[in-house]
Amino acid sequence: MSSAEAGLRVLAVANQKGGVGKTTTAINLGTALAACGERVLLIDLDPQGNASTGLGVPRHERRATTYDLLMGEKTIAQIAIPTKVPGLDLAAADPDLSGVELELGTSSGRSFKLRDALAPLRADQGPERYTYVLIDCPPSLNLLTVNAMAAADAVFVPLQCEFFALEGLSQLMRTVESVRGNLNPRLELQGIVLTMYDRRNTLARQVAEDVRAHFGDKVYTAMIPRNVRVSEAPSFGKPVLIYDLHCAGSRSYLELAREVIGRERARQGLAA
Repeated sequence: MSSAEAGLRVLAVANQKGGVGKTTTAINLGTALAACGERVLLIDLDPQGNASTGLGVPRHERRATTYDLLMGEKTIAQIAIPTKVPGLDLAAADPDLSGVELELGTSSGRSFKLRDALAPLRADQGPERYTYVLIDCPPSLNLLTVNAMAAADAVFVPLQCEFFALEGLSQLMRTVESVRGNLNPRLELQGIVLTMYDRRNTLARQVAEDVRAHFGDKVYTAMIPRNVRVSEAPSFGKPVLIYDLHCAGSRSYLELAREVIGRERARQGLAA
C-alpha cells in the first residue's frame, strides 16, 4: 500500500531561529519526496519568498500568491503552480504577505485562514491528490507561523548543529505546546533533522548527541551535511537534487525523504 492511500500529511517546516537551513530543507525535502513518487505541494509562507526563488519562480511571475490565499481572494487550486520538479507544485509568496497580520487585524478566525484554505485538499480523494504539503514558515513567531501550525498535522524542524541549537529548539517546542493547547490539539512534533553537519567538528558531533539524547527517535537518522552544492543551488533557481544529483547533500535529502515516508507508513500501519 502506498502513502497516497493513507491520505494527506501537512507539515509545517519551522524553526524560530534563522539560518538553520529551513527553506533549503523545505525545497529539497519536497523535491526528494516527489522523486520518491509522492505528490507534494510546497506552500511558501515567508514574505521573503526564498522558497519560491529557490524553485525558479521569479517575482514577476508570482501573479497569485499565498497572500491572496490568506486574504480569501484565491483558492489553493488557483494559486498552486507546477515547478520544474515533476510531482512538486508551489504556492508562491511575495512581500505582500508581510501585510497579512495588519490587514486581518482582530478578525475572527484569523489564525485559521490557512487551515480553512487547505480543507479542499484534505477532502480530495482523486488519483492526482497531494500526499504531502510542506509549509515553509518565516523564522519568527507571528500570525503566519501560527496559521501554519494551526493548519498542520505536525511540525518538521530543521536544526543547525551549533551552540544555541537546543535553546532555540526549546522556544519552538513551547510554541508548539501553546498552539496545541489553544488552536490545534492534534499538532505534534513530526521530527527533527540535523542540518549543516560537519563530522570533523567536535561541537557539531556534541550537539547531535545532545539532541538525540533529549528527543530520541524523533531525530531523523539522516543528517544534512555542510555542502557547497546545497548552498549554490538556490542561486540557480534549482533544488540541489536537480543542480547536482550526485553530491552529498542530494544523497542526504533522498535518505531523509525515504525515512519520512517510511515513518509515515509505520505511523499509518501501512505495508512498505
